[in-house]
Amino acid sequence: MTSLFFIFRLTLVSMVTYILAVAILTENFLRHVVRHTEEFFVIVGAALACAVITNAFSHVRRVRLIAGEVSSRTLSSRQRRQIEIPFEAGEAFDMIDAAIRELPGSEIAESARDSLQVQARVRRAAPYTQSGLPRHRLLSFIAPQPNQILATVTPNGEAGSVTLICEPARPAWTDWFLVDHGSNLENAEAVTRAITRRVAQRRRSEQADARQSETEKELTVAKLSLLHAQVEPHFLYNTLASAQLLTRSDPARADEMLGNLILYLRHSLPRTGQAMSTLGTELERACAYLDILKIRMGARLNLQIEVPAYLRQVELPPMMLQTLVENAIKHGLEPKSGGGTIWIMARSGDGTMIVTVADDGKGFSDDGAGTGIGLRNVRERLRLTYGKAAAFAIVANFPDGVTATITVPDHTLQGAAHG
Repeated sequence: MTSLFFIFRLTLVSMVTYILAVAILTENFLRHVVRHTEEFFVIVGAALACAVITNAFSHVRRVRLIAGEVSSRTLSSRQRRQIEIPFEAGEAFDMIDAAIRELPGSEIAESARDSLQVQARVRRAAPYTQSGLPRHRLLSFIAPQPNQILATVTPNGEAGSVTLICEPARPAWTDWFLVDHGSNLENAEAVTRAITRRVAQRRRSEQADARQSETEKELTVAKLSLLHAQVEPHFLYNTLASAQLLTRSDPARADEMLGNLILYLRHSLPRTGQAMSTLGTELERACAYLDILKIRMGARLNLQIEVPAYLRQVELPPMMLQTLVENAIKHGLEPKSGGGTIWIMARSGDGTMIVTVADDGKGFSDDGAGTGIGLRNVRERLRLTYGKAAAFAIVANFPDGVTATITVPDHTLQGAAHG
């Protein structure tokens, strides 16, 4: 019924306009010959009615092919779409601008980023008259007129709302007589499909990045679990050998060394389902490790700890403090003949916790340098855990040694400190 009413309306308007034009023409200019021209005007009117009905039927048929349905909305030569893009207005503008510029037949595109508007002219091909037509001036009225597109992006919080208008480049009153054969419906659907494709492509890219980041994080966690389960063989052998010797000469110190070894091993075992540790737990592990070395190294190793009690409950990735302490021993104090001191300090900043491990050992000398694998692991784990909110710095200590500092976020520090 909708298609029949549409064809009837176009035919009726065209015929009424034709009859009025003939009446005015014959009344003012052809009054003396009207008796001899009545049949001519009837024939012309019938031909015009057939042309209008055929053109309207072609429009309805093409709209049905494009949209799969015929309604007042799809039959209209002027199409309006409201498209919600789940990105901020600037990104939404870039998407709609690219979609319109890549539209087939797009010839003129004017985009204003400040006002978030895009205007374009789109060349229209006539699906039923283009083929085989001679290019004569007398037939220029048959040539299809261009369409135009206006897109306006309205900011909507973190999203952008696009108002898309596709219409013929002619006055609106001509819609009573002329049709566009569904070309503006086709343009509106094409732009909508392009936006949908671009949004889906963006989502797939974000999901791929998220999967890659998750894979990197899982790989780091796997490396960390291996690090948990791995105790350096030389350290274990030397500790057990030292404890065996002490059982004969100093049983009390041997018992102390074995107790520290048990504490160190307990904290070094992997813990399923627990990705984060605390500064207090990591400090216990580091102290157990250093106490064992202190028994072995004697006066060559001194330890100073300055960690407030309220900071010991702050979360810290496991084995991070231990890595810095082991680096200070292996590459700082052990190569130095007279040994030295290790400082472990922590303080609160502006919503952050700052942990420092310093030594007065060999420093950045050639014979004190290591491979750097442990420090790279620290940086990577900080990046995966905190993003850009964490920091790691290692500098020369004065007058000797190295200072390594980790800064991690914790918004509960101020309340904990004042509590």
